[in-house]
Amino acid sequence: MNVPFLNLKTINAAHRDELIQAATRVIDSGWYIRSQEVQAFEQEFAAYCGTRYCIGVGNGLSALTLTLRTWKELGKPQ
Repeated sequence: MNVPFLNLKTINAAHRDELIQAATRVIDSGWYIRSQEVQAFEQEFAAYCGTRYCIGVGNGLSALTLTLRTWKELGKPQ
């Protein structure tokens, strides 16, 4: 029995045009880090989460590392 886990093709199809437009804006700008797109994402995601700030990072490992280092600096229990 084959149970499909996640069909990204189907999920992405509903957002295809928007994803292409966003990718095109990034490619055309030449800015992949600290761009207006990243700043807009950070602001919108912070609002979505109900927080004042959001920091966009390159991958999940960077996010976890930053989180753990922050907790260590703040003296949170490990």
